[in-house]
Amino acid sequence: MDLLLLEKTLLGLFFAIVVATVVGDDLNHRNLSDYAKKFGNVFLLRMGQRNLVVVSSPDLAKEVLHTQGVEFGSRTRNVVFDIFTGKGQDMVFTVYGEHWRKMRRIMTVPFFTNKVVQQYRHGWEAEAAAVVEDVKKNPEAAKNGIVLRRRLQLMMYNNMYRIMFDRRFESEDDPLFVKLKALNGERSRLAQSFEYNYGDFIPILRPFLRGYLKICKEVKQRRLQLFKEYFVDERNTKATSNDGLKCAIDHILEAQQKGEINEDNVLYIVENINVAAIETTLWSIEWGVAELVNHPEIQKKLRDEIDTVIGPGVPLTEPDTYKLPYLQAVIKETLRLRMAIPLLVPHMNLHDATLAGYDIPAESKILVNAWWLANNPAHWKNPEEFRPERFLEEESSVEANGNDFRYLPFGVGRRSCPGIILALPILGITLGRLVQNFELLPPPGQSKLDTTEKGGQFSLHILKHSTIVLKPRSF
Repeated sequence: MDLLLLEKTLLGLFFAIVVATVVGDDLNHRNLSDYAKKFGNVFLLRMGQRNLVVVSSPDLAKEVLHTQGVEFGSRTRNVVFDIFTGKGQDMVFTVYGEHWRKMRRIMTVPFFTNKVVQQYRHGWEAEAAAVVEDVKKNPEAAKNGIVLRRRLQLMMYNNMYRIMFDRRFESEDDPLFVKLKALNGERSRLAQSFEYNYGDFIPILRPFLRGYLKICKEVKQRRLQLFKEYFVDERNTKATSNDGLKCAIDHILEAQQKGEINEDNVLYIVENINVAAIETTLWSIEWGVAELVNHPEIQKKLRDEIDTVIGPGVPLTEPDTYKLPYLQAVIKETLRLRMAIPLLVPHMNLHDATLAGYDIPAESKILVNAWWLANNPAHWKNPEEFRPERFLEEESSVEANGNDFRYLPFGVGRRSCPGIILALPILGITLGRLVQNFELLPPPGQSKLDTTEKGGQFSLHILKHSTIVLKPRSF
């Protein structure tokens, strides 16, 4: 009997390893959409020792994110995210409770209010203008094309570092910027990879991840040290900026001085902004540009709207973006078809729960397939098409703030992404200024850009950063 039991145990372990390594590497939004067609709008995958529950309908998304928002309001982490977040000392990946409420409150005033938008929108406009000028100065841009993403990346860092530290980087060659983006890029690669799933799903295999996790710890330490030495400590020794306005880190350091948070919490807030704010918005800008290049008729329609409403050659501003319904529709359609976080940030129930009549074991990882909600042909007309007009016609009442559970690019409810208030105007300013000043084209010899997707643990960006021809317009 003992041998039979051992045999069954080994067979069970082997099967779990196969599931965790083979299926675990394919937990992307498209494959999970296919599973939903077979297994229904809610199903559970047993991944080694972890339970993974996938939700794929607007009604069930409402149940998880809103109706039972408290029950499903925690975050699940894994062995790698535990390293990069100090086991939830940040805001994004902490469990639902007092620490999350405190971190959310501390971060809201310096980052996520309309006052912040109005305080920094002139800086965002200046950064977009700098992109336009730098591209115009580069003769290669109009001839063979450039990898525009590189310059947009500098712009996004400057947009957010203005808010955080009242700092900006002068060029892509700035040594500190080069070091910073390299470390952030390595952090993203390590965290978003599927390579470590087997050790996360099956703890007995975790020793095989020792080398991988060592690299993660080294990258984490180097990043936090860089944040501390070059930004937090430096700001700590300064008074407010010249115009008397506080930047975000001033508010956060005040909270530390009051004893509300500690130094580690401060650094993990900076970590969150470096990843959650900069990278996701950059991915969305990159997707928007690619879709406009591949749909010249949409690009022309948008340019005509800007010229008509704002005037040819008149620099587009943040307030102008709300006067441009087609620009808003282009942004919405980009976020629908090319959702930067297609499965949202995973949720978790701390205790046993019930969903759609099913028992959900405590500490299950809950994925809401927001991409499928926004691309299910049962709910959307020709969802595979990039057609901004849908948001001016049959879907004119749908907004990005979660007023319709078919469309949740920023989530909704307690754990929704508060960065929506920054991302939407930055997207509008950036895409608007680019279309206003350039004709965006594929490089010579190509009729379209390659928009093959690259997914991660819960990210979606372009596999290959595209070379784009930008022909300046004459006014």
